[in-house]
Amino acid sequence: MSVDLSGDLSKEIINGHVSRVEDVVQATDRFIAAFQTLSLFGENKAVWLRDVNFLADSKVGSAEGTLAELKRLKTSLETINPDSVNVLVTACPVDRRRSFYKWAEKNSDFQFIKKGNSHDLARYIRKELQAHDLQISGDALELLNLKVNGNARMAITEVQKLATYATGNGAGEIQVEDVKTMVPDSTDGDFFETTEIFFTGDLQGTLKALKNYFFTNKEARPLLASLQSRNRLLIQLRTLMDEGELRISPRGVDKASLAKAGEKYHKSFGGVKAKSPLNVFTQNPWYLGKLSEQARQWKLRKMLDFQLAFVDAFRKLVSRSREQHEVMRSLAIQCLAQG
Repeated sequence: MSVDLSGDLSKEIINGHVSRVEDVVQATDRFIAAFQTLSLFGENKAVWLRDVNFLADSKVGSAEGTLAELKRLKTSLETINPDSVNVLVTACPVDRRRSFYKWAEKNSDFQFIKKGNSHDLARYIRKELQAHDLQISGDALELLNLKVNGNARMAITEVQKLATYATGNGAGEIQVEDVKTMVPDSTDGDFFETTEIFFTGDLQGTLKALKNYFFTNKEARPLLASLQSRNRLLIQLRTLMDEGELRISPRGVDKASLAKAGEKYHKSFGGVKAKSPLNVFTQNPWYLGKLSEQARQWKLRKMLDFQLAFVDAFRKLVSRSREQHEVMRSLAIQCLAQG
């Protein structure tokens, strides 16, 4: 969409992630103003409304004020001159029953990618890279799919980043090393930094990351869920490592030993083999190899203490909803102050 645009002034990104109807109004105002304002230099303009969450079946998404804003947005979008401006709207999750969704599906270059559908997402990634005259190797595509965890919104950002990186290096195909270098090692998305630093045991770094997180986010529970998800995998990994049931090399966990252990314990997971953050045996061996470095750092008893502390923090978040940063700060100190 913005490949042929020469200057940053011709490209504008609006954040569509909101928590109140008032925020929906502000985001819509900024987006409409952006695509109705022509470029100062007379060239085409590209405007991206990204990370939209008010198309979901949620309290904010169903509010009358939000529905009115979507109606206003639709009316404004219908007036766009495609010769002067291109717009992109990315949203997750979405309620496909909404009239705005149905209108966009019929009146735009529309793509719907179901979360968790790796085939659709892989096809989208290849298509986006082709627009930059780039290819991606099969292993690199598999790793990228793993890292974005079926999140199309995150895939858009990471594909653009990889395309810029590869083009700058004069490469024609994205390789595994490119994905390792440019895409975060975790599938935790927006919570990667805090979660990653927490499990290194760096208290001051974690407190700084929490400060950065709450500068742009108001809700702590998704971050807490990210910490719990990582900790569950580390507990399972540490247990298997202590029992000598996994072989680990610099290339990751040995696939054969992972499969053997998976067959042994699959009944403990209800016999379900679908990918799940609750089940260590459904994770990518390379990713588990990276996590094993953190698993070695913590004793099993300490990680169990973490899990209990996370449960206690959740209770506090419910009763102290206006002190979420303080609750998470206290959690970090409780868990990491004594190493």
